[in-house]
Amino acid sequence: MAQRSPELLGSLLKEVSRSFYLTMRILPGAVRPQISLAYLLARATDTIADTEIVSLERRLDALEDLRGRILGKNQHALNLGELAQQQGSASEKILLERVEEAVAMLASFSGEDQQRIRDVLDTITGGQALDLQRFGGANEKQIVALQTDAELDDYTYRVAGCVGEFWTKICVAHLFQNAAVDADFLLANGVRFGKGLQLVNILRDLPRDLRNGRCYIPGDQLAPLGLSPEDLLSPANEPKFRPLYEQYLNLAQEHLAAGWDYTNHLPRNHSRVRLACAWPILIGAKTLGKLRLENVLDPAQRVKICRGEVREIIAKSLLFYPFSSAWSRQFTNIVA
Repeated sequence: MAQRSPELLGSLLKEVSRSFYLTMRILPGAVRPQISLAYLLARATDTIADTEIVSLERRLDALEDLRGRILGKNQHALNLGELAQQQGSASEKILLERVEEAVAMLASFSGEDQQRIRDVLDTITGGQALDLQRFGGANEKQIVALQTDAELDDYTYRVAGCVGEFWTKICVAHLFQNAAVDADFLLANGVRFGKGLQLVNILRDLPRDLRNGRCYIPGDQLAPLGLSPEDLLSPANEPKFRPLYEQYLNLAQEHLAAGWDYTNHLPRNHSRVRLACAWPILIGAKTLGKLRLENVLDPAQRVKICRGEVREIIAKSLLFYPFSSAWSRQFTNIVA
């Protein structure tokens, strides 16, 4: 059986996972390796997609090659040396250089878990390829926008909603076998949980994405306001854009509320999983509150939750956990 590398699933994972490592490190040992490996492989595919110095065709080929290796469709070893050399981050360079080791770790899990990991990565990589094809020639002077809310919903599912689904299937299989949980409820709200987190990212990163030629706000929603994607480059158009933006803030909040219901549906004795879910939801809700107060088209107004605020959220969640009513009010207190 293949060995799991403590280095890849430990120090390297911490370097490339950014804030998500906060969530993964508290997970129970029965599910942490599966979720960690899935994230590590998704981070590798994302790194390939984001290496803009390399041609679009080369990135799509490399992404498809890695996807094929993960899904077990091809057996030849990958050589991502060219892409690795183009990384500005040392940790992402190492990740691409050692991606074969990460793929090999799939064999250390049960057949059922291997399939769960492959299924979520199939969806994620499919979304990454679609994103590259859609925005391949985009730039600040030639912005490409999603066209409909259905396309936006599909994008948030492929990037993050499917992760909530995967997370739920892993936890139900390994942690909740004997617990009285509604698996269908968890699956549906797990998808919304993931979509909400991704929508927060989209709304927060709007100015930066626009300057990279990407507009995730659908064109058919901008047009009735007399706005084009290019108009969103000007902070002066924020008042005209704000009503539509608020609709998406509300949608993100509704998704996060579904995620909060998801979290509170989990058995109370699984405190690690409940905390791992609560933290990104509460951080996301805090971010939405800040976005309601800023000129969201101004690239100089980068909305971010500071480390002190994150520490406060974590401390309060730990303090309130033994007290059901205080715990339950955390989300409503933030969004009120």
